[in-house]
Amino acid sequence: MDKFAAVFIDWVERFGLESARQQFGGMCTSEQIDGWVSEYERLVEGVKIGYPPKMLSAPGLKPWYPGPMPHHKRWPAFRDSLDRLTPDAVEKLDQSTSKILAHTHGPDTPKYLTKGLVVGYVQSGKTTSFTGVAAKAADVGYKLVIVLSGIHNGLRRQTQDRLQAQLIDTAGDGAWFPLTNSTKDFHTPTATFAAHQGGDRTILIVAKKQKDVLTRLLSWLTSAALVNVPALIIDDEADQASVSTPRINPQIRALLKLFPRCSYIGYTATPFANVLIDPAVPDELYPETFILNLPEPEGYFGAEKIFGRHAVEGEYAGPQLDGYDMVRIVPDKTVAQIRPVGRGSENGFVPTITDELAASLAYFVLATAARRHRGDDSHSTMLVHTGMKTVIHNAYRAPLNRFLKNLGAAVVRQDQDTLSRLRLLWDEETGRVPASLFAGLGPVSFDELMVHLPSVLTEVKVVVDNFRSRDRLDYRGTKPVVAVAVGGNTLSRGLTLEGLVVSFFVRSANTYDTLLQMGRWFGFRDGYEDLPRIWMTSGLKADFRHLATVEAEIRLDIGRYEEQNLSPREVGVRIRTHPVLNITAKMGAARISYASYGGRRVQTRYFRENDRDWLRTNLEAAAGLVTAAVDEGVKVDDRGDGTVILRDVDVAEVLTFLDTYKVHEESPDLDPRLVTAYIGKENRRSSPSLLTWNVALMGAPPGDDTHVVDFGGGIRLGTVNRSLIKDTGGDRADIKTLMSKDHRVVDMDISASAARGKSEGALVDLRNASVEHATTGLLLLYPIARDSEPEPANADSRVPFNAADHVIGMALVFPGNADDKVSNKYVQVDTSGVDTSEYDEENNALDDPDPETP
Repeated sequence: MDKFAAVFIDWVERFGLESARQQFGGMCTSEQIDGWVSEYERLVEGVKIGYPPKMLSAPGLKPWYPGPMPHHKRWPAFRDSLDRLTPDAVEKLDQSTSKILAHTHGPDTPKYLTKGLVVGYVQSGKTTSFTGVAAKAADVGYKLVIVLSGIHNGLRRQTQDRLQAQLIDTAGDGAWFPLTNSTKDFHTPTATFAAHQGGDRTILIVAKKQKDVLTRLLSWLTSAALVNVPALIIDDEADQASVSTPRINPQIRALLKLFPRCSYIGYTATPFANVLIDPAVPDELYPETFILNLPEPEGYFGAEKIFGRHAVEGEYAGPQLDGYDMVRIVPDKTVAQIRPVGRGSENGFVPTITDELAASLAYFVLATAARRHRGDDSHSTMLVHTGMKTVIHNAYRAPLNRFLKNLGAAVVRQDQDTLSRLRLLWDEETGRVPASLFAGLGPVSFDELMVHLPSVLTEVKVVVDNFRSRDRLDYRGTKPVVAVAVGGNTLSRGLTLEGLVVSFFVRSANTYDTLLQMGRWFGFRDGYEDLPRIWMTSGLKADFRHLATVEAEIRLDIGRYEEQNLSPREVGVRIRTHPVLNITAKMGAARISYASYGGRRVQTRYFRENDRDWLRTNLEAAAGLVTAAVDEGVKVDDRGDGTVILRDVDVAEVLTFLDTYKVHEESPDLDPRLVTAYIGKENRRSSPSLLTWNVALMGAPPGDDTHVVDFGGGIRLGTVNRSLIKDTGGDRADIKTLMSKDHRVVDMDISASAARGKSEGALVDLRNASVEHATTGLLLLYPIARDSEPEPANADSRVPFNAADHVIGMALVFPGNADDKVSNKYVQVDTSGVDTSEYDEENNALDDPDPETP
């Protein structure tokens, strides 16, 4: 790019294309200007189609941002500071931050308010993203950047330190003028706002979302003349305090109203509250301009990798949805020993170092020693989070210090019993998550890490970090920190625990966002991907798996809306409900949404293995359905391999079965009320469907009498095996996957091997294209052996079924597509009353060039 083109584009960035044409028209030829305009438009189009390829955005936004230019200084300086990122990661960051800035209003717009939302993952680099956006915004003329950084001093300080190191220190004198620092939140400066605006510098403020701080900020800015000051307000943890709060929310809204030209961009990993804001309220914080779903970065450890997740709509539930074997179970019966239970029980509480807590502490020092053997001398942290009250945190200090001191002494004196236990623990853990699962990592033997273990035990400190404590996690020193961090809320949102290896987590929570944000173990673990471990209860493990599914579905929804080119004001992102957890404390304009069964297959996963009556009811329901169908003379197609198809069963018999069959409460997809309502709706169509069903009995050839189920009607089938996921059983026996993908077409004329070779979508299309099956439902019944054993290959992750009786698994396959719905499974914001035409006109008016703009 020649220097004249760069000067021309610089003018366009700051004042708009029409202003640049007028400014350069008297000194350059029309051919030169047309060439520069073409180059500018080429760059703008490159930003538009860059990474990530799609985003939800409002209509009427005029493309304007060409990306970083040679004369910029803040973005290049920030980019050069990212030496810990790979070149590919930096390139993706460059493109995504350009796309975010490009979806604000252009600089030639005389009056605007951008309201956008960037959805990332917990501990996934959101701070790096908004730092890049701030750098690029300042390079194109934004004169004020305000970062609203959480509600705790620790997060505000951490954010301030990062911006100081990556923005202020790198860009040199005159680029930034910070009004806050590491130790001081915003206080009213002695000078006026105008006095701080000199030259090309941009004012930077990092402020807590706290009433007094925001009051001071509002007061100071209200007294300033802000007629032409482009302002960028970045709301970190945008779902916390910003939404539906009596004090902070009005203050943020008032802040936005101060600026005639303002871009407000929220960042969060838990957007539940943000997407449930009422979009019909004009000055609320609903992200009406854009919603950007940042893809999961390479190398990121999120809920899905650790806990796995359930299959979402149209997806095959295979091994790829399993998480790594990194979670260790804390038995419910020991919880009262590590967390006070009941009102007032924290007074005088003394925690017990249970076997599980002892194992987690021992593993932490072993894993840290293994990192040292690999040459990794950086920070190493363990999180102990058992409750939110400070008295609980303080009670842990002495027992933890005593345990670590005794362990250190035993290692120094080479106590053989201790060393044997440590060796056994290390060998077991490295066997369950081998280093070979991760590229570039080699195994570390116990003897190799033992060289470093004494020094690690000397370095490790117990740090109690809460809003009352003087002791705080501080990674700013010259030596690496090795810490067992005990805390609650100050460690549960936004704050990065450097080098987090082990988490001992039994803190309860009742909302999605609170629980997900507590997962400080999410993030990047370069060089020690095999070492992270989490100790928690089985209930919490199940909750996090549910949240991983919720995350996947939210992103699936946003992706669908992107493909349809819808704007944020036209959509409502659906959020799957949970039988116990609330979605968020700020439900805003939420309403009941819909569950679609068209084209889907749903299956039982959870059973009550010890409840004989429950199991017997389901056996009887299956036998009743089959007996009634055979008595009515339906065609019986016996394949001879244990599979029997009953064809053209009347819907009335299927509905009777569904009314009798007991579904586990954690299977909302199979709620009989929803399924029955959907079937009834299909039956009543002008061109009805689901009036007849094929019933597939998916057993084995009959063997010994102890492994046979009598379905009635002369049909007896052998049982099939479905073992349990490890650490489940009792009232929540989890088999995970009942049916395979090819069973979707088991009643059609296609071989199992051919069906397995097709995609899920192709099988849906195949069923819908068949005249015989396009309106026929498929009900599958699986007789599962009460004593099912795991396959040898799954012996480490599965355990035997130990049910009181044989188990009937049930699956349903529906023809059609996802357009027909029944209520009660999801919530979403109601956008039906939002008038988007007025918004379109407003944006079109704002895009008209203003010749008076300097």
